Amino acid sequence: AAPGPRSYTTLRDEAVKLFNSLQQLELERDPVPLMQGVLQTCLDLPPLVDEIYCQLVKQTTEPLAPGGQGDLHYWQLLTCMSCTFLPSPPVLRFLRFHLDRTESRFPSSEMAKYACFIREALGKTKGRQCVPSLEEILVLMRRQEMICTVHCPGAPACSVAISSHTTAEEVARELVSRLGLSQSPNLFALYEQSRRREQPVGSATLLADVLTRFE
Repeated sequence: AAPGPRSYTTLRDEAVKLFNSLQQLELERDPVPLMQGVLQTCLDLPPLVDEIYCQLVKQTTEPLAPGGQGDLHYWQLLTCMSCTFLPSPPVLRFLRFHLDRTESRFPSSEMAKYACFIREALGKTKGRQCVPSLEEILVLMRRQEMICTVHCPGAPACSVAISSHTTAEEVARELVSRLGLSQSPNLFALYEQSRRREQPVGSATLLADVLTRFE
């Protein structure tokens, strides 16, 4: 199920809990639920976003085993963070320096590939309403796109590749082009349908947030 409402203590206590979670992340065989928990805490408590970014930069600087499983778990969480939250300008500058340094020191490595992906994501991220779904986290760990299935009236269902930054308007435009309706005078929009209701998806809404709600 998608993360539900949580109760929190003080920011200081939550920061300590997050630090402990990061320590545990290095040893986790299935890090995805733990990553989603960290992301949810940051969404609920925005002042901790910079703290987690700084901790992740620290953990990925001079690791004991560069490119090892524990090191890559940190890079994978950093990837998810970059697709969900923007840090403050000073932390962003610090982070970009870290990414440049990593690519320079470890060219063609998995860490360098994550660093490149993160830099590009930071240029597109504007903030999320929901944390990434478990499926999205798995996709981000592989630096890939998700496949979203859209059901079109009077036409077969369409599969569309989306990223964490793809909006409903962008998907609607692609579908209109695929269906040969570019010259149609009608307006087109995406709708989110559940058992209880059907509602239009705002043009600027991120499809990844819609998929998280379905999860």
